[in-house]
Amino acid sequence: MPAWLTGLLPAEGLKIILVLFLSFLVGLEREEHRAEFKGPERYAFGGVRTFPLLGLIGYASNLISGGSLIFPAVGFAVIGSLLWLSYQHKLATSEYAGATTEISGLATYLVGVLVSRGEFWIATTIAIVSVLLLELKTALENLSRRSPGEEILAFTKFLLLTAVILPVMPDRTFGTFGFNPFKAWLIVVAASGISYGGYLVEKASAGRGGVFLSALLGGAYSSTVTTVILAKRAREAHAPRVFAGGILMASGMMYLRLLVLLAIFDLRLAATLLWPFLAAAFGGIVVGWFWARGAGARKENSRHGLNVKNPLELSAAFLFALLFVVLLAASHYAAEHFGSGGVYGLAALAGLTDIDPFVLGMTQSAGQTMVVAAHAIAIAASGNNVVKGFYALGFADRKTGRQALGLLVALALAGLASLLF
Repeated sequence: MPAWLTGLLPAEGLKIILVLFLSFLVGLEREEHRAEFKGPERYAFGGVRTFPLLGLIGYASNLISGGSLIFPAVGFAVIGSLLWLSYQHKLATSEYAGATTEISGLATYLVGVLVSRGEFWIATTIAIVSVLLLELKTALENLSRRSPGEEILAFTKFLLLTAVILPVMPDRTFGTFGFNPFKAWLIVVAASGISYGGYLVEKASAGRGGVFLSALLGGAYSSTVTTVILAKRAREAHAPRVFAGGILMASGMMYLRLLVLLAIFDLRLAATLLWPFLAAAFGGIVVGWFWARGAGARKENSRHGLNVKNPLELSAAFLFALLFVVLLAASHYAAEHFGSGGVYGLAALAGLTDIDPFVLGMTQSAGQTMVVAAHAIAIAASGNNVVKGFYALGFADRKTGRQALGLLVALALAGLASLLF
């Protein structure tokens, strides 16, 4: 504590004041909740007097223990037993009985113990977070109702990828092509995180932005998936310029996503491709928007959004990791035996599938020069645009498919031509 405070009161006196203040905050919130229960048949435990007493009991139990945890533990058990009796009474007298108040009573007891042991920051944090959780009951319950089970499961999968699998990956290099399991999985996590972020924003928009916003957000996590979805929607909408323009905008966003991924793992490579990719992104987004601004564009744009699936699947993550390792080894072999031409040929083939593993593999390929890696990434991106054009041609109506194919081929050529400058 600050010296000027300890000069005013004894250290234990300041601790008692802090305990009273923090436990009073919890008690005040519970008193407000208690006021909502009216009638003799409704029971609620504790308020602005009970909770400060619980905090003081915790403080005193630790103070008289002489540093041992035995006495505070016994006090915790005794307080817990009393609170259990309170909860039992609540169950017997009320149809809707929760244990939140009793649990907050235990937390308040621990706040007193922590303050007595000098853990001021932890005690203050627990008390404030407790009040927030208690006060935000309605908002948190509404959030749980708005979050389907599959969304919670998907977020848990993302935590599995990042907090469970990533830390146990060995951080050392294997093989002649420089395979590092930790870096490989870190790349999987980064790509999955960006895709998942774009998906969450798209879900939050709930299709309110129509085709244009959906195309931009969809391109942030998968321009290929967005192209297929918009192409299928175009069959029913009969608005070829709107959907062809939206498909082009999604591919423009792909270049921005690739720049972000490159900046995370190889800042020099991202700097090399910065202006070409910004030009391609700007061209795809702006030209796509102007192309879609035809007759009936406003009406059709507002009526259609994306209905996308969550991109966080464990099978997809492991497949991404496998593709990354295969393409990393293939690029090393191609560079060693066929030179830059082999790398460019592999880049063209990579454009037929998801290009993220190949692009991120280039950031880990020490055998390639910066120029060769940059050109290979641009070739893969352009090849992928052409492939998406044929996807649009196959899934959309004929007019939309032809427009989308022409626009995406033009974007592919522009992505390659920009490297010349």
